[in-house]
Amino acid sequence: MRYGLPRSPSSSPERRSRRRTSTFGLPSDSESDFEGPPTNSESEPSSPSSLSSDSFCYESESQVPPPPPRPKREPRSPAEQRHAEDTVAAIRLRTRYHDPYEEWEKQTRKDAFHTARRAQVQTRLETQGRRTQRNTQELQSLAAMHAQQLAEVQKQLAALQVRQQADVSKLVNSWQEQDKTLRGRIEGVIRVEEEKLRIKLEAERKVREEAERKRKEEEEKRKAGEEVKRKEEEEAQKQREAAAAAKLQEEEKERLRREKLDAEEQGRAQLGMTLAEEDWVHARETLKNLKAGPMKTVKGNKELKTQWSAIRRQITPKIGQLTHDIDSVMRITQQLIEIICPPGRLPIDIYFAALSSLAKAILLQAETEVTAEKRSAIPLAMVAARLLGTLEGFPDIFFAKLVQRSGGWPVPSAIPSTDSDGTAWDELERTKAMGYRTNDDQRETLSEHVMRVSGMMRVYFLILAAPVPQPLEKMFQLPRFWTYFARMIGDERLLETAVAAQVLHAALDVGGVEAKFIWGDQWMKMLELLYEGTTTGIGGVADKLVGGKTPEGKAARVRVQLQIERIMVATGLR
Repeated sequence: MRYGLPRSPSSSPERRSRRRTSTFGLPSDSESDFEGPPTNSESEPSSPSSLSSDSFCYESESQVPPPPPRPKREPRSPAEQRHAEDTVAAIRLRTRYHDPYEEWEKQTRKDAFHTARRAQVQTRLETQGRRTQRNTQELQSLAAMHAQQLAEVQKQLAALQVRQQADVSKLVNSWQEQDKTLRGRIEGVIRVEEEKLRIKLEAERKVREEAERKRKEEEEKRKAGEEVKRKEEEEAQKQREAAAAAKLQEEEKERLRREKLDAEEQGRAQLGMTLAEEDWVHARETLKNLKAGPMKTVKGNKELKTQWSAIRRQITPKIGQLTHDIDSVMRITQQLIEIICPPGRLPIDIYFAALSSLAKAILLQAETEVTAEKRSAIPLAMVAARLLGTLEGFPDIFFAKLVQRSGGWPVPSAIPSTDSDGTAWDELERTKAMGYRTNDDQRETLSEHVMRVSGMMRVYFLILAAPVPQPLEKMFQLPRFWTYFARMIGDERLLETAVAAQVLHAALDVGGVEAKFIWGDQWMKMLELLYEGTTTGIGGVADKLVGGKTPEGKAARVRVQLQIERIMVATGLR
């Protein structure tokens, strides 16, 4: 309930006269019960000046006219008087009454307000607590996620570091192996040179001693000079006669061998077999035709030479990228085939020139890599075998380039006294035909020649044993392995060289055990002959041993002997 409160008394006379206490339209207790009748002044209408008294346009309060007198009412009857008094008393009683319900309702509103305030505060605190807890959980989850990501990153970094350390260790081991091999080669060359120097000094010493001895003998036996001279002449004559007899005997052996070969020529032709000399002549003629034909044309034409050089620059890096991985072998083989045989077919001269460059790249890789690590010959041989069965004309060119860089050892055959067309050799051409490399007219050392030829021949023997989807040319078929040993053992001149011993060791290392399962006892008989040549001598002659008397030959002969013993142990014969 709303109740009005009394205003403060106003200083305005008009407002003081007009202000009255509210009695809800009833006279207050202070008013007299009877008022006189209105005067004329009260009943008269207000003048214009009185109407403007409320406009507050007077200069001062004193000028404000007094309010008109109130009109007097007629006196009330006793009944009206009592009714008014009862009404006023009832109103006063009503205004002074305190309603419990209203007090309860008011108190209830206050309590509800306080309760709502407390609930609001509690709700706000709970909301803030949940928000804080949720933020804390999100921060913890984010921290855990960051920790997990950090752990994964650290794990990956650790794995990368382990792989990096493994790669570094692998590279270090590879460098150490290469350094060890290089040191071994250098030490071997030093030993060879020292041995040569020792032999030279020993020969000079012997010459000086012989000269001194002869001088003393001449002084002591001056009188018997004619007799000594006669004896020396007789001895020289005997030596000449022995040399002539040996030459006649050698020529007789050669004649008998030629007659035997001529008698067997028809049988060889029916079987598709050839002589070692014929294989060498074929390879030599193929090389000469290649140089005089396609290579000369390409080098003489600037445009063809530019195109050929671009192909050659693509081939060399591919060969250098080979690894001990079948996927790498297949991928690089396909890339080489696409380079040699693009969608637009190459001109025939560029095609053969590209085949020559491909063969040279493979052989150069064999000379360098296989010498340091013999396992690197395996992927090289696999790529070469697949290319030999895919590229037309590549077998003849590859074999010709192999004979060019290693002499007659791929056949095997000794280099004849004349070229394939019957012309005489000059010294430089014969040296190149024998497979020796020259630098400033200086021929490579025997040790370098042995290591280089053995590296290329190891690749050749691996090609013979490589699994291929279709048969290759006869120079690269497995029966050539048997033919090679048969020809080598049948030629004493070849067996007495250091290169022969090293090449035989490479061949036995590649396919010596597998050959036992192919040719059986016949292979073991051939190994017995070879073992006899490394121990007691070729044909039982003690002075004729496989590998000869050079240090390189002796070392290679021991390797061949140990390899034969290993094959016998592996096949259960010892």
